[in-house]
Amino acid sequence: MKPEAISAAALASLLEQVARRIHSQGYASDLFPAQWAAIRYLASAPPQLRTAIDLARFQGLASGAVARTVRTLITKGLLIKLGTIGRGRAEQLELTALGRRILADDPLKSVALALEVLPATDREALANGLEIAIRATMPGLAEPDLSEDEEAAGSRSGAEASIGVP
Repeated sequence: MKPEAISAAALASLLEQVARRIHSQGYASDLFPAQWAAIRYLASAPPQLRTAIDLARFQGLASGAVARTVRTLITKGLLIKLGTIGRGRAEQLELTALGRRILADDPLKSVALALEVLPATDREALANGLEIAIRATMPGLAEPDLSEDEEAAGSRSGAEASIGVP
């Protein structure tokens, strides 16, 4: 298929379809998207960054909303608090055995497996496009600067970190 044959609107629609299917599969486990994002983050973050405030920073969300998500996951038996970290009030969070079992059925796994068949150059192009889409959905940011993307093309570490790739 020729690159110009795919419109940006068609790509956005495909992205929406994938997101809806992932969310639908996630709801089958009685978890909302924010709760999935939280357990994915806590499973892959270094122990010293497994706090509600670090989760909020990672997600770019207000700490109050993330605190509610954490409380809900604790109530569901998916997370526990291990105690405070350092001299601050931040409490280290850890997935329970149930949380790890739920995460084993993560709906994102099927997407990752499907994307493994793409050649590296196609995955790179997809990652660049998704990074642009992520920035476009962040409040207060201007239109995407494509020159930045060309500079970032040499490194996937930013993209991998932003999606929770360990």
